Amino acid sequence: MPEPSLELLKGTLDLLILRTLDLRPMHGSAIAERISQVTHRAFHVKAGSLFPALHRLEQEGWVEGKWQESPEGRRVRSYTLTRAGRRQLTVEKKTWTRIVQAMTALLESA
Repeated sequence: MPEPSLELLKGTLDLLILRTLDLRPMHGSAIAERISQVTHRAFHVKAGSLFPALHRLEQEGWVEGKWQESPEGRRVRSYTLTRAGRRQLTVEKKTWTRIVQAMTALLESA
């Protein structure tokens, strides 16, 4: 029986989106699916969380969205990581590394 999805920690969704878009431009549902695939279904990002986050990241100048037509003929908004987004991704990765190190130290302490 598969394990249930994990709840995202506050502040981690931005990191997941930025890292996913570092690979290539994608539309919203492709971002959610990629996050689910890469995390072996541990994280399931719902539209109600994803699209407000994408809008906020776009407002920050970290991603850029463009309307395009999908191969199926649907109109979709494709998101690209900007230069500022790449810099922010570096900051987010360093912060996450510090969090993991601190939690590991705490959990492994006697």
